[in-house]
Amino acid sequence: MGSALFSSIIDVVIAIIVLYRWVIIISAVLSWVRPDPYNPIVQILHKLTEPAYAFVRRFIPTVFGGMDLSPIILIFALLFLETFLGRLF
Repeated sequence: MGSALFSSIIDVVIAIIVLYRWVIIISAVLSWVRPDPYNPIVQILHKLTEPAYAFVRRFIPTVFGGMDLSPIILIFALLFLETFLGRLF
């Protein structure tokens, strides 16, 4: 019983990681086209991703040649976390 519950919780956490990874990808691609900053979808994406970008930027310089690499670093970190959780349990 406890094992099934724990396994289900891990599955939900992995699903959230995958969803957040897609939010980061969409936000990064959207930043290339200069969207309207007053668009509600753009504002939601910004509110969801900017705290994570700021966290990465605090520890690692991520701007090289005018290109911000924090989305790529976050995607790799999330892939690592997803793989680690998937193999651990």
